Amino acid sequence: MEVKITKNNNVLNAEFIGRLDTPASLEIAKDIELVKKEASGTIVLDCAELSYISSSGLRLFLSIRKAAAEKGGKVIVKSISNDIRSVFMMTGFLNLFEIQ
Repeated sequence: MEVKITKNNNVLNAEFIGRLDTPASLEIAKDIELVKKEASGTIVLDCAELSYISSSGLRLFLSIRKAAAEKGGKVIVKSISNDIRSVFMMTGFLNLFEIQ
């Protein structure tokens, strides 16, 4: 699992590559903390190369959303596959995030 984080102006882009399962969630926890620190602006969670997301991964997304809500920021999830969209639909995450 890899997370590539870039920032342009007031938009932070976090690109998720690989499988976001429990071990990967622990592995990228420091990266997620950096994302949450920048939560006062717009955060784009790019899932174009995310092949799988577990409940641990969903918790990470939720923690980013919570940090953004507390700091007046905004979270956009983009480029989710049909499989990830199904997980978001079953868990109610489609209603929690702006999906592009």
